Amino acid sequence: MILQQPLNENLELIARQVVEGFILGLHKSPFHGFSVEFAEHRLYNQGDPLRHIDWRVYGRTDKLFVKRFEEETNLRCCMVLDTSSSMQFPRDSGRINKLQFSCVAAASLLQLMKRQLDASALAMFDESVYYMSDCRSSHSHYRMLMNELQRTLDLQTDNKVTNAAAALHLVAEQMHKRSLVVVFSDMMDDAEHMEDLFSALQHLRYNKHEVILFHVVDGAAELAFEFENRPYEFVDMESGERVKLQPHQIREQYIEKMNEFRLEVERRCHQYHIDRVAVDLARPVDEVLHAF
Repeated sequence: MILQQPLNENLELIARQVVEGFILGLHKSPFHGFSVEFAEHRLYNQGDPLRHIDWRVYGRTDKLFVKRFEEETNLRCCMVLDTSSSMQFPRDSGRINKLQFSCVAAASLLQLMKRQLDASALAMFDESVYYMSDCRSSHSHYRMLMNELQRTLDLQTDNKVTNAAAALHLVAEQMHKRSLVVVFSDMMDDAEHMEDLFSALQHLRYNKHEVILFHVVDGAAELAFEFENRPYEFVDMESGERVKLQPHQIREQYIEKMNEFRLEVERRCHQYHIDRVAVDLARPVDEVLHAF
């Protein structure tokens, strides 16, 4: 499903189509049973389920042991969306923007969680967290989250800055049980706050959450800086700052700085054992999910 046009269809319908393509041929979701944590072995007693027998231990010891678990609940997952003004790029281009892409991807994952009876939550932030739901698996809760994402699709705000660090710290504190936290952001925070941002990502891992960062960018404009060789006025969507220049005068320096930034994000994610998924708006949502 290639989403290059503005989203006029129902978001839930689009998500359902993405998920149906995504799970085609899959025998079992890699997400299912994520929060089941092994505790210890104990001797097999007659009547114990055979599926809990550890056959590897049996092969080594010739004795039957079963695995005991601390908890046997389904996955708890929290979708965290950056809705700051930079996520609304590109505007008025006839193409899907970063926020719309994130909404479709988040809705697709919510649809997947719903099919598995897993519990989901949704948090949205710009300069602060302005929406955060409980983590539940009921159908009414799923409908509420989809409605929130549907309303967010056409969001347009000016000069809404990003404070991802504070948002992620809050999510780390509010998610009391071990969960999967999926973050959608362009990571376009103020450079002086980058250490705070990485500290917040580390906080999530310290609280034993698994973290996936979907790093969403417009590859042509924001990475390759592909603009015609003529004068432009560039506007910072978060601060409103304007600068007039010709792209070819700074293109090499810009690309070098962006590559340094991208590599630093990638390095920190690897350091903190965070899965980073590089997302280019030129790729369709289902292709990104399949690749991941």
